[in-house]
Amino acid sequence: MSEDFFQKQIPGFRLVNRSSEIRPKFLFGLLSILVAALFVCDLTSGAVGVGLHDLWKILRGAPCDPATRDIILKIRLVKALVALLAGVALAASGLLMQTLFRNPLAGPFVLGISSGASLGVALFLLGAPLLGVAGHSLVLGLGTVGAAWIGAASILLLIMVVSRRIKDIMVILILGMMFGSAVGALVEILQYLGNEAALKTYVVWTMGSLGDVTAAQLALLAPAVLIGTVLTIAVLKPLNLLLLGERYACTMGLNVARTRSLIFVATTLLSGTVTAFCGPIGFVGLAVPHLARMLFRSADHRILMPASMLLGMAMLLLCDLLSKRTALPVNTLTALFGIPIVIWVIMRNRSIV
Repeated sequence: MSEDFFQKQIPGFRLVNRSSEIRPKFLFGLLSILVAALFVCDLTSGAVGVGLHDLWKILRGAPCDPATRDIILKIRLVKALVALLAGVALAASGLLMQTLFRNPLAGPFVLGISSGASLGVALFLLGAPLLGVAGHSLVLGLGTVGAAWIGAASILLLIMVVSRRIKDIMVILILGMMFGSAVGALVEILQYLGNEAALKTYVVWTMGSLGDVTAAQLALLAPAVLIGTVLTIAVLKPLNLLLLGERYACTMGLNVARTRSLIFVATTLLSGTVTAFCGPIGFVGLAVPHLARMLFRSADHRILMPASMLLGMAMLLLCDLLSKRTALPVNTLTALFGIPIVIWVIMRNRSIV
């Protein structure tokens, strides 16, 4: 099929592989080097500067200053790994949603997953003082993560039940937005009724942070993101079929209901888990897939998915670096990067507004 056919079906999508384009392998290599460089910079930068020689000694276990070793291994390394995992998860879930709904403005939180997580956290944090656990940091930390994940999974379950009765994917999209709005209203009620200390804790969580995840929590975050990534890889071929619509995919023998369920589960494991551990981090899932399309000029998910994951890692590592220098929340920086891209997408595809 010609590129013109794809562009008529999916505004803003382009197929690849003109002879004059930069080879994808070169771009993948360049992005990999960029991610590695940002990762090293993230480990060496901060209030206490660490040289590359000292970093190498620490990573290979050579004798070094114990305080510097603890800063790298217990704080900066964990934070950098969280940035990598969050970048992969949010970018992948964003591309999944944009393809499933065939809407360039769809993102990982479009089904109300973020709102569900916020409701879970609000219920726990505002109820923690009543339960007498507000002063226990371990219980508070684990409870916040668990409440966020349960809230996100509950919204997903509701959406999946609805999707079995409603076949129109755009209706599901609208219902997801309505669920998110309803949950947002409940959160506002809880904020109005909550005390000052609980409200402050909740507001800090909504700002998003890569530094609040401990090594023990990272051991829970990593497997969840890994499982979500495996599910994402499993649906790469079906995603290419869904580019032309669910009816066409059905004629090609695709089990659309099963594929849709896998995408929903993968999205919850990816964006829901990251939201639970790091708070809501916006615009990564919305903007990064468009950056991947601009760079690779491809609609093939076998190229777009790994490209989006690499760009997501690079974006969050860069935001973490800037956050250290400016003391701004990561969520603020991702919005500053993502909003211009979203505006560009809207201006380029005026038919979507």
